[in-house]
Amino acid sequence: MTSDASRAALAGKSALVTGSTSGIGLGIARALAAEGSNVMLNGFGDARQIERLCAELAAEHRVSVAFSPADIAHPAQIRDMVAAATRELDGVDILVNNAGIQHTAPLEEFPDERWEAVIAINLSSNFHAVKAVLPQMKRRNWGRIINIASTHGLVASVHKAAYVAAKHGVLGLTKAVALETATSGITCNAICPGWVLTPLVQKQIDERAARERIAPERARSELLAEKQPSREFATPEEIGALAAFLCSQAAAQIRGAALPVDGGWVAQ
Repeated sequence: MTSDASRAALAGKSALVTGSTSGIGLGIARALAAEGSNVMLNGFGDARQIERLCAELAAEHRVSVAFSPADIAHPAQIRDMVAAATRELDGVDILVNNAGIQHTAPLEEFPDERWEAVIAINLSSNFHAVKAVLPQMKRRNWGRIINIASTHGLVASVHKAAYVAAKHGVLGLTKAVALETATSGITCNAICPGWVLTPLVQKQIDERAARERIAPERARSELLAEKQPSREFATPEEIGALAAFLCSQAAAQIRGAALPVDGGWVAQ
């Protein structure tokens, strides 16, 4: 149940969450809306389904919900998205950089164009979005910037050179922004999920099952066993709850942190 204090803290605030039509991003958008924040969703998908999703969120939580189809691989579209959120929601108080893509291959076989795409969407988009929202956050002397990194921002895995490089970069960017805003009411932190059962991870499970000719359930179990000691997936709802906490007054002095939600992955 949402407390009166937390609802009061985010009531009237507005959040922009990239990559939020499904998975972790949608879990975060739902959590922020539940705390009273207006939300702009962003991502790809069937237009009618997205329209229904926006209407559902708005009705359930009595907040304003907008949508931007911006392709965050393009800086100009990011700037336009921030401008649209500012116009439609009367500002951007909370920015959650969540959108991401994955490609796996040995480094010497890694396609140049996939490297560029992963870096653009997983890292450069965060820079451009933060740059676009900071001026208005500084004017209000309040803001919350949350970058969704990964355990792969803290440790590496084979065949994921671009993803690992991008997510390590996200943590560096997070620290730099936190220091540049340290004397203000703006905070910047990163959440580092381990395995979360999202469409992106399900794709890896399906590819593993096909490659090794094993049942999907076995591929799922082996994927968890390799990295995540809890043997359980984290959930979008858990990531959303942490994001909502980082937006609260209680988290005002959490700055530049990289917070794992990984079932013990990086404790090993």
